[in-house]
Amino acid sequence: MRPLEGHRVAVLGSMAERPLARYLASLGAELGGPLEGASFVIDDIGLEGLGDIAIPETAVHVSVTTFGSGGPRSGWKGGELVASAMGGALRVTGEPDRAPVKEAGDACTFHADMVAASGAMAAHYARGTHGKGQHVDVSIQQVAFSRNFNGILCWQFDKRKLRRVGGALAYGKATVRAIWRLADGWCFHSLMTGRLGAPANQALSDWMDEAGMPNPLHGTDWLSYNRSTLPTETRAVWEAAIAAFFASRTKAEIATEGLRRGINACVANEPADVLADPHLKARGFFDTPSGLPERFVSIGQGAPAAAPAVHAGERPGPLSGLKVLDFAWALVGAISTKTLGDLGAEILKIESRTRPDLARLDVQVEASQPGNWDDKPWFAHLNSSKRSLSLNMKRPEARELIDPLIDWADVVVENFSPGTMKKLGLDYDALVARNPGIVMVSGSVFGQTGPLAQEWGVDGTGGALSGRTVLTGYADGDPVIPGAVPYGDVIVPFVMAGTVAAALQHRRVTGRGCHIDASMYEICVQQMRETLVAAKRGERPHRMGNADPSVFFQDIFPAAGDDRWVVISLFGADDRARLHAITGADVAVWTALREDHAIAAELQAAGIACGVVQDSEDMIDRDPQLAARGALVTLDHPLLGPFGHIATPIRFSRDPFQPFRAPRMGEHAHDIARDLCGLSEARIAELDAAGVFE
Repeated sequence: MRPLEGHRVAVLGSMAERPLARYLASLGAELGGPLEGASFVIDDIGLEGLGDIAIPETAVHVSVTTFGSGGPRSGWKGGELVASAMGGALRVTGEPDRAPVKEAGDACTFHADMVAASGAMAAHYARGTHGKGQHVDVSIQQVAFSRNFNGILCWQFDKRKLRRVGGALAYGKATVRAIWRLADGWCFHSLMTGRLGAPANQALSDWMDEAGMPNPLHGTDWLSYNRSTLPTETRAVWEAAIAAFFASRTKAEIATEGLRRGINACVANEPADVLADPHLKARGFFDTPSGLPERFVSIGQGAPAAAPAVHAGERPGPLSGLKVLDFAWALVGAISTKTLGDLGAEILKIESRTRPDLARLDVQVEASQPGNWDDKPWFAHLNSSKRSLSLNMKRPEARELIDPLIDWADVVVENFSPGTMKKLGLDYDALVARNPGIVMVSGSVFGQTGPLAQEWGVDGTGGALSGRTVLTGYADGDPVIPGAVPYGDVIVPFVMAGTVAAALQHRRVTGRGCHIDASMYEICVQQMRETLVAAKRGERPHRMGNADPSVFFQDIFPAAGDDRWVVISLFGADDRARLHAITGADVAVWTALREDHAIAAELQAAGIACGVVQDSEDMIDRDPQLAARGALVTLDHPLLGPFGHIATPIRFSRDPFQPFRAPRMGEHAHDIARDLCGLSEARIAELDAAGVFE
């Protein structure tokens, strides 16, 4: 299904080869041509740079720039490295004893383009409601900031800053190693919490025992293991033993025996490995004329059904009136439905006390306690604009609520392991039997088909397999976690949300619903597309630190103070001449004597792209551009009080939106049962007593 077939995209600036353009083309849109008659206009110059260019009133006009249109720094020069620095991703990437290092490729720009894609499709849907176009404005800096939720909440609640931890993941209080040297390369693996990680953790322990290696993990009750509360000393002993074990294994052993055992470790692929991957081959991912990936998602079109009436709901936002049944969990699912909900859709989150969302479990700040599902700011950040229905899906009586909600819904969202929804009787075929026009979106690491479809993975899995991990770091060191904050987990949701909006507008025209299959692995590979181009030429891309072959010169320089840095990007010899006129030939000597924010202000005033490598305090308390764009929106939480929640990083000129706070577990269960499912108070009481609302 190609939901944008018949639509044309006019391109301004240098957007033609950008991921946003490729995403729109993947949905069937034609790229190029004049502004007149275009359904979409995309640019990387912003409103201030348009001059006398007139955008058609009916067009959805999308701008993606380093700092966004409007605000005190909208005129600053930027680029990928500046956005990463000012948006906080750079600060936490790299080894603690070295300068920060950028993620492989244009990671922040790709993320922003996927956010812009979701904004474009939401505005496209809104145009189907009221017939008018609008401007969709995205700041790459704000998008980068939005995925720093761990660092943001640690500063908000504990005045604590996350630091670079190399090949590890920082989960608030806990730092968990995730990149391990093999005999002939590297792999990604981390011990996961509780029921989610227990089988894989046990499988690793068993393999260590069978290999005759020292194993302090032996005998651990993995169902009670919590990565946030494990003593630091214990973790150090465990990780030393795990490191010794992985160093004795090869890439081939991890990819075969490790996979068979289910230890949830994966090889850190190189680009050539990606091109030869049998799973991607089985899914036809490279079956294109160029041999390079084109699709961002797979869409299976549904049968014709009656097209729903065009209507708007009571909430503001471009997706007002949409009704979403949310079976999703963890980050991919949470951010997908947060995006839809923040933009105006009505979200009913199905969750359970028998298997609570991971974000309700991790104790990351002092304000949260183990066992309390409602006091986690991580959950609050990720689940704004939703209502909660707690439901024990193992009870047959749950269908008394689920079935009428399927009838009610326009969209069903899920990101369980493929096959889980079928076991629950909620796969796409079952849904369309009740609601023929429904749109279902499934997010997973490997997609719904292919030899790895049933394998479980996490954000780092997509990064490792796609080549992101092995290409992030300095050439003379080991790979480091790209961004040290989730990436696949935060880009996949915007691809999912955008494709949902496109599919719903397509349904208005054709009456057909669909099933959207979003694979984190494939979307991460899309981000690494340029490295695949190089590999197809016979090259072997390698870690390059902060260099970028498409940029004349860029690097990180020390500033005055502890762990303070600035980045400078030069786009030609003229930039270099202006820089050296100010700093002299030794730029690092000049920057080391000066305060970082003052350096950035002076060089930007001279027309040189420069930015501070900001931490959470800088971004939350000192950044006028993020403040002007409302990067944090204050919502009053019943247990945590009022605090700034991460805003969905899109601005709409015609349909502004207003999020509301995340729900407590099961907060709206009885209201939903009564008002949407039509159950009597007596029946609700019976179901409650029977444990259905657990």
